[in-house]
Amino acid sequence: MSQQDLTGDNIVALPFVAARRAASAPALSRFGDLYGASPAMQEVYRRIAKVAPTMATVFITGESGSGKEVVAGTIHRRSERAELPFLAVNCGAIPGNLIEAELFGYEKGAFTGAARMHRGCFERAEGGTLFLDEVTEMAPEMQVRLLRVLESGRYTRVGGEQELRARVRVIAATNREPQEAVRTGRLREDLMYRLAVFPIAVPPLRERDGDAELLAEHFLRQLNETEGTRKTFSHQAITVIRSHQWPGNVRELKNAVQRAHILSDDVVDIDFLGTPGAAPIGECLRVPVGTPLAEIERQAIHSTLDLCEGNKRRCAEMLGVSLKTLYNRLAEYQSAPAAV
Repeated sequence: MSQQDLTGDNIVALPFVAARRAASAPALSRFGDLYGASPAMQEVYRRIAKVAPTMATVFITGESGSGKEVVAGTIHRRSERAELPFLAVNCGAIPGNLIEAELFGYEKGAFTGAARMHRGCFERAEGGTLFLDEVTEMAPEMQVRLLRVLESGRYTRVGGEQELRARVRVIAATNREPQEAVRTGRLREDLMYRLAVFPIAVPPLRERDGDAELLAEHFLRQLNETEGTRKTFSHQAITVIRSHQWPGNVRELKNAVQRAHILSDDVVDIDFLGTPGAAPIGECLRVPVGTPLAEIERQAIHSTLDLCEGNKRRCAEMLGVSLKTLYNRLAEYQSAPAAV
C-alpha cells in the first residue's frame, strides 16, 4: 500500500495548536480515532487498513493504556459491519463463575437468581464485532469453550439446549506477550493460534518517536475547545512530555494533560509531584540536549527518589547530598515553578 492510499478520508493531518512549533514539527496524523505520526503508528494504520474489510479474527497485543480498544473500534468502523454493534468486554473484570453466562447468555431458571432469559455478548453483538479485551485473564476452562465457539460458530445459552449461531467477528486483545502467556499457562496454545489469524502489535508510547508531544497538543486542543479556554504548554511541560517514559502510555498522557489543564491558568505546566519528568532507563536518565541544568537536577532527584521508592535517606545517599539538602530541594520544587 502506498502512502497515497493512506490519505484523504483515511488519515487527516491536523495543525499544531502551538504556533511556536508549527513550522518545525510534523503534522499529527489521524486514522479513525487513532492519532500519531511516528513510523510505528503508520505501520499499525497499514495493518488495520488491510484487515478491516476482511472477516479475519484479529489478535491485538500491547501494554495497558496503549490504545488496544481504540484499534479494535477503528477496525470495526472501517469494516462492512460498521453500522452494526461493537461490543467491548473486559474478560479480566468479570468473575470466573459469571463469564460464561455473560458471554453466551442464560435461560430463565438456569441457576438461582436467573429470573428471566438473558442474551449474552455474542447474541447482543449479532452481526457486528465482539471485542474480548484481556482474553488471557479468562479461566482455562472458559478458553476451551471459547475455542469451540470460534471453531464451530455455534453456542448455547447456559441452561439451554438450542444451538445459536455466532454471527459476530471476534477481536481479542491482551497486555501480555502471547508466547509468554502460553508458557505460564495463562493462554491455551490452540486458542492463541485460533485468535492470531491476523496479529497487530500496538507500540508503547515510548517507542512512538515524537508522538507524545503531538498527542499532548491534541488533548490540550480538545480541552480548550470543551472548556472554552486558550491555554498553551510551557517549555517545562514540553520538556517533561518529551523525556518522560509514559509507563501508562496514551492513557497516562491524556490524564496528565487533563490534570495539568485543570491546575494551570493560561500556561500549562506538567509536574508529576514525585514521579520523574524523565523516567530512569535501567540506571540511566535520558534528558534532551539543551535542558537547563536546574531542570536536569530536578529530574535527577525525582528519578532517583522514584527508584528508591520514596526513601529519601537512601535517595540522598545515592545522590551524594545531605538529607537536609534533599528536603530543601523538594520543598523548592513544590513552592516554585520549574526552570524553563
